Amino acid sequence: MGEETLTEDELLSIVAAVQSRSEHHLARATVRAAAARSLDVPAADRFQSVAGKGVKADVDGQITHIGNRSYFRTVLGDTTVDGLEPGLDGLETLEEDGKTSVLVARERHNDVSVLGWLAFTDTVRPDAAETITDLRSLGVEHIVMLTGDNERVAQRIADQVGIDEVQAELLPEEKVATIEELVERHENVAMVGDGVNDAPALATASLGIAMGGAGTDVALDTADVVLMGDDLSKIPYVLGLGRRTRRTLTINLAIAFGAIALMVGTILLRGIPLPLAVIGHEGSTVIVSLNGLRLLGFRGTATHE
Repeated sequence: MGEETLTEDELLSIVAAVQSRSEHHLARATVRAAAARSLDVPAADRFQSVAGKGVKADVDGQITHIGNRSYFRTVLGDTTVDGLEPGLDGLETLEEDGKTSVLVARERHNDVSVLGWLAFTDTVRPDAAETITDLRSLGVEHIVMLTGDNERVAQRIADQVGIDEVQAELLPEEKVATIEELVERHENVAMVGDGVNDAPALATASLGIAMGGAGTDVALDTADVVLMGDDLSKIPYVLGLGRRTRRTLTINLAIAFGAIALMVGTILLRGIPLPLAVIGHEGSTVIVSLNGLRLLGFRGTATHE
């Protein structure tokens, strides 16, 4: 056990090599950071991922591990983790500062050495708080954050945007269990996600919504609704449009069946000619079509409901 000395750019290039094989949003951020610095990223082989914990790959003939404490305990075992405690303690220090962090270690000849740490800071989108407000205006009762990040980071973000409940440090199967619990509690639950680890929960929710701009392929394939852009304000728009559409369909069905009943009754009781009844029925069809076209003017959010 030990610690290797690398420059920041050397560490980032090695990590980017491993993460280039992953679809996780943190992996994408790492690859973008390496590209922004114009770093020479080596090739990686034999990539393996442990969902919600970390990844590993062969870089320049050596296995590089990137993950949280749970990852190293799962993949390398308790004995190895005990030797990496000084490095893992660094994760806790970074997490106390409100950063999502991972340890980078290299395995060589049955020896594991610490290469360094990567810390990620979530930037709250400017429209996040407004989106939460719009969802509440639409009647959304309870808003929950499900994340694999540590609880301190998640709670800090939740406090900033006004989220009701935080479930942190969740594995994919734990997200599914949480969604199932929420469905039992609230009956109808919509899940919004974009990552590989979100896909099972998207499938479990009453309505799965994937963010198309940043979403992984598996999340896009699993979701019921895919937003083509990475715009949070479209979430209340989708819910508002769905409600307006349902209301419009109800009105149109009432008009259609009402017109049929009126025409049949008039034919039987008044004996009007059939051509006039057909004209009356087609007239109701025009009304139904025009009423449906009103949806084109929908601009979303609760203020339009």
